[in-house]
Amino acid sequence: MLELYTDRLRLRTVTPGDWGNFLYTHSSEQLNEFVRKPQSESVIREKFERVLENRQFCEGEWLLTIIEDAHTQDFIGFIGLQNSDAEMGQMQVGYMLHPSAHGRGYASESLQAIIDWACLSYKPHKFIAYCIEQNIASTKVLEKCGFKREGLLRENCKIGEQWFDDCIFGLLAAERG
Repeated sequence: MLELYTDRLRLRTVTPGDWGNFLYTHSSEQLNEFVRKPQSESVIREKFERVLENRQFCEGEWLLTIIEDAHTQDFIGFIGLQNSDAEMGQMQVGYMLHPSAHGRGYASESLQAIIDWACLSYKPHKFIAYCIEQNIASTKVLEKCGFKREGLLRENCKIGEQWFDDCIFGLLAAERG
């Protein structure tokens, strides 16, 4: 079981007891505004079961962790790391925080923690993040953690019936702060 700590946060492996928070974050219209249209509970349950089964960090797989308050164990959100291209040493990052945790620096703190852990454990060359252009808060988190906008993928993300442009951000492991 993975456990990472910062001064305020604990990042840990997802357990069966996390179902309620997983369901909430994946079905909330507000939280998924820049990600996807909320899916049915059965589809979300299937995703949750895959997360629980995925204990190998193989190429193409996501390692999803819970972000919680290190002192109270209150749920803050999720942060994930994908081993997107082992040969090229590339990992993708993504995160989603509960609305009550927005604006408190938790996203950047947890992102920095998982990047540091990945650098020590896997020695990647580069981290990549996708963020639709309208998601200003996520852009600020990425930039705070040293990511640089490397390009724009036009109409790369479809949410409902609407297409959005994706910004692609990169962070070379050698340049991390």
